[in-house]
Amino acid sequence: MMNVAVQGLLEVGVIVGTHGLRGDLKVKPLPTGDLALPGAREVSLRDSAGRLISYRVVRSTLHKQNYLLRLEGLDSLVAVESLVGVSVFMARAQLPKLPADQFYWTDIEDFEVVDQRLGTLGRVTGMFTTAAHDILEVEGLRGEILIPAIEPFLIECDREGNRLLVSLPDGLVPESGDPS
Repeated sequence: MMNVAVQGLLEVGVIVGTHGLRGDLKVKPLPTGDLALPGAREVSLRDSAGRLISYRVVRSTLHKQNYLLRLEGLDSLVAVESLVGVSVFMARAQLPKLPADQFYWTDIEDFEVVDQRLGTLGRVTGMFTTAAHDILEVEGLRGEILIPAIEPFLIECDREGNRLLVSLPDGLVPESGDPS
């Protein structure tokens, strides 16, 4: 294990529990984690003093809707119990390369979101995962808008222009600037 800098790291999950007696950590993946955790070779955890500590991943397996991680040097229940609630980070360089039509949510953070019919809706402020699909969180003049991150709602991701083009159904967004 070694100390690592925060720069270049992305949060990929949160430790929500332990599993078994050998120190397996139950990690709830964030949207980026669904793609990154299956092949993770190294992760970083924030210790109680706020430092990020890097660990080699010995094992990463899907278990129900979470991932079980076994980390080198943490091989007992006693060694990992205090880690419940801790965020899991990975170096951006370790994340798998994605096809051109896919992206990590952090790649579109703060992108302008423009609807084909309504115009500018706001900026991407976050993303979360549901059982069905990921949801984009957009903040703008119409308040918070939650947009399913799937076709047919997402039309185009303009990475150079930092813009997402969407096509939302009637009623999903208030027509006026009043968020009520």
